[in-house]
Amino acid sequence: MTDSQSPGPSSGMNADDRKRQITVLIEADDAWGRSVLQAIARFASQANWELLIAPRDAERRLRIPEEWSGDGVIALVRDVSLLKHLRRRGMPTVNISGMFHNARWLGHVATDNFARARLAYEHFSRLRVTHFATYCPSLRREADLRGEEFVRYVHSRGYPCEVLVSEADAARTERSSDRQRIAAKLSILPKPVGVFVSDPYPARELVETCQSHGVDVPGEVLVLSGDEDDLLCNLILPSVSSIELASHRIGWEACKILDSMVRTGTPPSQPQLLAPLGICARRSTDHNAIGDSCMESVQRYIQQHATGQLQIRDLVRVAGMSRRSMELRFREVFGRSPAEEIRRVRVEKARQMLLNSSMSVSGVAAACGFSSGPYLTSVFRKVYGKTPSDLRAGRSVKLHGLSRTS
Repeated sequence: MTDSQSPGPSSGMNADDRKRQITVLIEADDAWGRSVLQAIARFASQANWELLIAPRDAERRLRIPEEWSGDGVIALVRDVSLLKHLRRRGMPTVNISGMFHNARWLGHVATDNFARARLAYEHFSRLRVTHFATYCPSLRREADLRGEEFVRYVHSRGYPCEVLVSEADAARTERSSDRQRIAAKLSILPKPVGVFVSDPYPARELVETCQSHGVDVPGEVLVLSGDEDDLLCNLILPSVSSIELASHRIGWEACKILDSMVRTGTPPSQPQLLAPLGICARRSTDHNAIGDSCMESVQRYIQQHATGQLQIRDLVRVAGMSRRSMELRFREVFGRSPAEEIRRVRVEKARQMLLNSSMSVSGVAAACGFSSGPYLTSVFRKVYGKTPSDLRAGRSVKLHGLSRTS
């Protein structure tokens, strides 16, 4: 179900046809913020809202103008100063950051950091990585919360997790010497190591640090960003793998919560936390720590040809051994059969196409080697616990007549 099919604004809202005046305190300087703003604009066009987007005070801080007397606010609250400003203004407000969830007077909708950490760990685990680290410099972007959750999750699975930068490190070390210090920490870690990074900015920085100090990405260090930005993640080679967030749905759900708060004056009792959509795999985690060059070749061939008419006999030819020997060895190395690996690669490719294109389910099925749309749907439900339509819910937002911004 897409946003355009989602339950829209309440039918009881704006009975007097008066436009609701809504301030949106969100930056549009990255893909996440722009996606959230698109969803808010889409909702506003249906709900008779007029938006005041990203107003600033004399110090260039996002703030509600003193003369503005509107109906509600949607804000990305990442510092105490903005929190106090919103409290003083006393308007119904929804916070879309992962911070200040103990402020009960706010509505909250954000990414589920536990689900994000689990997804990152599972991605590394599929690559047979058993050494972990985080690189989550604060930068006022909730990085510490994301990193702490990943450390906790890795510990819960019985593994240590190195923290490449801590608050104490940041306090005593100049930014210009960060790279040398981080490279020194990386050099003593067992390899390969999977590094969870808070978002694309420091992820690119970490890849650059590895490159300048002769550390192989992804051969020795696998880098995964906790947020997606197609431009930033592809600006460097190797390109950076990332976690795809439900950013459109965050914007849409924030609007629904604010709609209710404006009408009732009561915020929800609990934050609404949304799971990420999945992994956008790129070169920075394109690694299999298996120590078997023959099976690496077979697995790489599957990655390259799974969506075509790939047959097991093709893999036998690549391996240069009997079918029985190849299948036994492949299962020993990867923990699944070659046929299961082909299906896994196909369904992952289908997932990425569903997220990043408007192609029909039947079209995606044909492009990814599935016999039909219903068959893809069946396999998809078994693998991800949801249908392709469920995956696209809150992701495919088409803008029709955006509301006027002030």
